Amino acid sequence: MSADTLFENRRDAGRRLGEALRPLPLHDPLVLALPRGGVPVAFEVAQALDAPLDLLLVRKIGAPGAPELGLGAVVDGHDPQTVLNDDVRAMVRPPPGYVEAESRRQLAEIERRRDAYLRGRPPADVKGRTVVLVDDGIATGGTVKVALSALRRAGARRIVLAVPVAPDSVIAALHEMADAVVCLETPHPFGAVGFHYADFGQTGDEEVVRLLDAARHPGDACPPAAPAEEAGR
Repeated sequence: MSADTLFENRRDAGRRLGEALRPLPLHDPLVLALPRGGVPVAFEVAQALDAPLDLLLVRKIGAPGAPELGLGAVVDGHDPQTVLNDDVRAMVRPPPGYVEAESRRQLAEIERRRDAYLRGRPPADVKGRTVVLVDDGIATGGTVKVALSALRRAGARRIVLAVPVAPDSVIAALHEMADAVVCLETPHPFGAVGFHYADFGQTGDEEVVRLLDAARHPGDACPPAAPAEEAGR
């Protein structure tokens, strides 16, 4: 690892993040990972906290004719949430029924991905729970803000955002949306999340499935990190 990087890989970041979370008073926590890159980090956090691990899948609702413009997002869970950006909605004025139809389409994709990763296991119910939301890092915070808003609306009792690295300005804004924020490093200048990892290869679907299976069977040996050829898929 060079002097310019902070973490060897996502699993290293997760182990260090888990150690930072241990002293917190987290009653019966549920660890939720933002896939795919957040899963190796969250696996180590769940191991450190002796907590269950699940996914929180987020799908953007693009504006009509401009799919890259985020009109809102659908967030999966026991009670899936649609979170809209009111400013964008007022600007683009989607036709009647558009948001509802697009929400159903994105929810179907969420269900397809959940089935692929978790083989049909239903989402955990966050109502009344302490939720630890984990990603491998934050650049702009857009997806994390949607996820935090959805968790709050779904009735989570306490929300802890845990990430290895993010810009200080973004973390400051997220403190208003979570009950606690744990971020190990806030380098400046920030650049991109991957700049701060020695190995930031893509997390493959196979690794996601393997780690989720291992989290459900804590008596098994901790699975090794994905081989280089798989991590680069």
